[in-house]
Formats: sequence, structure tokens, C-alpha cells
Amino acid sequence: MAGTEAGTDTAPLRLVCFPYAGGTPSVYRGWAQHLGDRVQVVPVLLPGRGLRLRETPYTAMAPLASDIADALVACELVRDYALFGHSMGALLAYEVACELRDRGRPEPLHLFVSGSRAPHLYGDRDDHTLSDAELQQLIRGLGGLGADDSIGSSYLERRLPVLRADLTACETYRWTPRHPLDCPMTAFSATHDPIASAPEVEAWRAYTSGSLLRRHLEGDHFFLNGTSRLTLLREIRGELARLIDEPGGPGPDAPDPLLTSKREPSWIY
Repeated sequence: MAGTEAGTDTAPLRLVCFPYAGGTPSVYRGWAQHLGDRVQVVPVLLPGRGLRLRETPYTAMAPLASDIADALVACELVRDYALFGHSMGALLAYEVACELRDRGRPEPLHLFVSGSRAPHLYGDRDDHTLSDAELQQLIRGLGGLGADDSIGSSYLERRLPVLRADLTACETYRWTPRHPLDCPMTAFSATHDPIASAPEVEAWRAYTSGSLLRRHLEGDHFFLNGTSRLTLLREIRGELARLIDEPGGPGPDAPDPLLTSKREPSWIY
């Protein structure tokens, strides 16, 4: 079933959200109520999870970004939109933005990258080759199992194949030099994130010819699910409000594209 979070059918701006490795659209549950009626939250559902559980997950970034770009164009979502991604999702959001630009489509009005080093810094990890036990220990150390470790471990065990595929896509990724994006960016890092340090997140500055805002929050790699969640959402809401309110920004009466366009239920959750 395709759809977006309720209460935003006439929102002037879409926020397309990409999950971290092994993640699902549930990461963005509740975001709509925090971001307000003027923002339509559009989580992307990747193969191998949820209603696409039987589909084979991608193990390479380029074809994944290309197919997501196809789906966004088919849904007529490439208008008055911003992108958000955390960890793998940040890298994927960047590649989708570049793919759309290469096709002559509009860039996002804003790109939010969270918990991710800059693209040229990928390629120095091989976590996808770890054993199941080692991979579980890695995610536990990053803070990805939540407060109830027993429930988290059981859930993660079922997610290991898709997590491994996602990590393969990230760790075999090699950045292709290209012109910076024109859209402004916001880059979020966390105080105790061992795989996306503040300097590595700061390196995103070279990827935009516009402005880059840096925000450093409390937490571990999964800070978007922790105590800094509301701070993160306040920062995003503030930036999106500026986009909507600035002269020439998205108009308040823009129609909901999912009500008037061709739909791609396999991608848009």
C-alpha cells in the first residue's frame, strides 16, 4: 500500500526520507506531527523489508539510486521537495539528488544528511563480511538495539540479510567526482558516533555550492531514535519553514501529488 503520514494532503512541501542500513519506514513514524501540516513526510520503502520482504535487497548504490529516481519521477514527487537520509540513507539521498540532476530534473530544495561521513570518505570498512554474531555486536555497540537488548537482538537477527546487503552497497561504494549540488544542506553529527565523526560530517561542505548548516547533537550513531530526536526534528522543521516562507518558495495551495499522479506503491510507503 502506498501513502504518506496522515494530515498533510495539501502540504506545500514534501520531505522524502531514506532509512539507515537495515532500516524501515517506521524510523520516520510520528515525524509528520512534529514537522507540521505544511510538510508531507514521504518515507521510502526499500526491497527486502515490510511489504517488500520477498524482494531481493540491492547490494550496489548506483542501481538503487537510479530506481528510486524512477519512482520519484513516476509519482511526480520531484517538485517542491527536500530529502533527508540517515547514515546509508544520507549517501543514498545524495546519489538520488545527483541522479535527478543528471536527468535534468529539479534538485531538492534542501538536502539533510545525518550520521554520515561525506561520500568520498566511504570505502574503508568491510562490516558486511562480519559473521552474524560479530555484526550483531557491532550494531549493539553503535546503540542500534535500543533499551531492551533481548527484543532488539531478536529483531536484528531477522534483519541480518537485508542489513548485510545494505552494508555491502555502502562499503563497495566509490564516489564519482562531480560538480557540487546547488541546493543548501544541513549536516547532523553526534557526540558519540564512532563511524561518522564531526570532521567527517563537516566534509559534506564540499558537496554544495550553497550554504551548509552544521548541527552537532548529543547521542550515538542512532541519535535520531534517542534523546536528540526532538532537537533533530525542531532543526528540520525550522529549515523547512524557512523554505516555505521565503519569496518564491512552495505555495500553500500546492496539490498533493499522490492524489493526482501515477503511483509506485513498491517504493513510496
